[in-house]
Amino acid sequence: MKITIGHLYPDLLNLYGDRGNIMCLMKRCEWRGIEAETVSFELNDKISFENLDIVLLGGGSDREQMIVCTKLQEIREDFSRYVEDGGVVIAVCGGYQLLGHYYRTDQGEMKGLSLVDLYTEQGEGRLIGNVVLKSDLFEMPVTGFENHGGRTTLGKCRPLGKVLCGYGNDGQSGYEGAVYKNVIGTYLHGPILPKNPNLADYLIRKALERKYGKEISLEPLKDKEEREANDYVVRRFVQI
Repeated sequence: MKITIGHLYPDLLNLYGDRGNIMCLMKRCEWRGIEAETVSFELNDKISFENLDIVLLGGGSDREQMIVCTKLQEIREDFSRYVEDGGVVIAVCGGYQLLGHYYRTDQGEMKGLSLVDLYTEQGEGRLIGNVVLKSDLFEMPVTGFENHGGRTTLGKCRPLGKVLCGYGNDGQSGYEGAVYKNVIGTYLHGPILPKNPNLADYLIRKALERKYGKEISLEPLKDKEEREANDYVVRRFVQI
């Protein structure tokens, strides 16, 4: 088995080590004997979504998002077909915001991809700190770090999880992230995947099932260090 991971615009969208998510996916495939490759796309590269199994859209500053925003409109139709066909996407912070209809700031409005029914508006102050979520998708809590000025409102999609610690999408709703088909959007940096092996494996499994058209059961990994890192954050910030 083999998967191909597409990393979109890593020179501009790579805040807080989001590139580490690629390294995590590659390693977890390697440890299982699954062949994996990563293809990085710069602004002027042509992207063939039909050759991709997982897409990573990382985080960036408002300035970098504005640069990427125009380019994303050129690939919106192809990206939308990929998503509607069950393509796997992990979008972090700025990338998460760009999945929606728009991101409105005091500098103007960035048009989003409208791949997921959500929108973001800049709020007063930044939402910063450690986050712990309870998600119905995973056995373990989801942990990470958020630092965003945008407040995201969800439409016809479901949240990634309920906030046990932190601010989440808007600091008020009590929820964080968004899930639509095989797309996961989240504000969580860290990078998010190394401390959340269940989430990493979820992306790999969904990608393999879509590609090979059958149910896939991944070989369990020991994940001792990953689980300890996750558990440390949960015990430190959540009263259990």
